[in-house]
Amino acid sequence: MAQVQYIGTGRRKSSVARVRLVPGDGQIVINGREVENYIPFAALREVIKQPLNITETLGNYNIFVNVNGGGYTGQAGAIRHGISRALLHVDPEYRGALKSAGLLTRDSRMKERKKPGLKGARRAPQFSKR
Repeated sequence: MAQVQYIGTGRRKSSVARVRLVPGDGQIVINGREVENYIPFAALREVIKQPLNITETLGNYNIFVNVNGGGYTGQAGAIRHGISRALLHVDPEYRGALKSAGLLTRDSRMKERKKPGLKGARRAPQFSKR
């Protein structure tokens, strides 16, 4: 018999995370590695666990994540978004708590594009009087 699993996709900056929730003991695996080995910062690991803490499901599901693109912060935000979306498939009653915490909204902030004649998006070349 097939094991039940809940799937969610999360995005943040240039990171995309595909998240699978499987009933289990709370293990989190990101790209085949334990979360402690993959994300070196405790604060970002707490960001990942935020949706589970809000819905009081921490330790009820094993979480398997494939994430690519971006850095640690973007990937942690994408994983958080994906877990939140997957939890909606678990129980639609979680929507109110997750929405009020702002976890269902994709963070639309992206890197601003470089402008012509400038060194970056807003960084101007050094001014020289002569």
